[in-house]
Amino acid sequence: MKTKVRRSRMASELASGCRFSLLTVAVEPLAISAPAKLNLFLAVTGRRSDGFHDLVSVVVTLDFGDTLHVAPAARMELSCDDPSVPADDSNLVLKAARAFAEASGWKCGAQFVLSKRIPAGAGLGGGSSDAAAALLALNRMAGAGVALNKSRLAEVAASVGSDCPLFLAGGPLVMRGRGERLEALPAPAAARLAGRRVLVFKPGFGISTPWAYGRLAAGAPQSYLSASEAEDRLRAWMADDQAAAEVLLFNSLEAPAFRKFPALPLLLERLRSEHGLTGGMSGSGSACFVFLPREADAGPAAELVRREWGASAFVREARIAVR
Repeated sequence: MKTKVRRSRMASELASGCRFSLLTVAVEPLAISAPAKLNLFLAVTGRRSDGFHDLVSVVVTLDFGDTLHVAPAARMELSCDDPSVPADDSNLVLKAARAFAEASGWKCGAQFVLSKRIPAGAGLGGGSSDAAAALLALNRMAGAGVALNKSRLAEVAASVGSDCPLFLAGGPLVMRGRGERLEALPAPAAARLAGRRVLVFKPGFGISTPWAYGRLAAGAPQSYLSASEAEDRLRAWMADDQAAAEVLLFNSLEAPAFRKFPALPLLLERLRSEHGLTGGMSGSGSACFVFLPREADAGPAAELVRREWGASAFVREARIAVR
């Protein structure tokens, strides 16, 4: 597969003021992991005056994802091994690079090469994770005197996208606000999630995040879960040391997604009834997941997904990452 390369408009903006020299500064190329995420609990509690939605969510990262290779350069440019991924300024990697340059005053550039493994339109956070990887790489390359501290870098990440800050922190996390308020899940609760096996699967179509939230807003206020009830559910799960991850599962966005795309709930129900597997949808979809028992063979469940959704389906076994 050919790799697509397009020079960003950022090139001329940044190259003119760059004092970076490959001959005088020893900066090694970097390979930054950009993991996928799952929302195990996603309660949308209302719409804010700025148009965003407030939420309470438990988010975990997985042990698979994209890889962003970053090398020093005189200008910012991006290439990707997936020709369907835009490599222009609309890509969140270059948006993050622009935001970092503006926040830090860094005048140099970087060559980003993205190895894409997370499907788009899935609710797995691929674009946001790639953007966070770019921020981490640039901050490391910038060095003392230019690099941003953790809190400032998180602010820059939040300006790029609501999900971006979580990939700087890792997981498992509780997200609040529009996603910018992060809190580590208490250790006993996190231990119930770490290392759990999951089967992640996505049909050949994606779901637009603005569409999903728009449909939820159209059904307000009944479509929202109150903040107090969301916090009560989360608190009850964390307090019960015997409560498995499956007990936590909830997603406000399943209602509009499942009404429009019945293939999603129908397959989840077959996985439950035929294989005893519990799961749900991640984020705004269309990717879904089920938990796998420790020693279970994922093959039969994966085969059911492929049989029902065809060759275009994305199917991947993974584990919840350990912080």
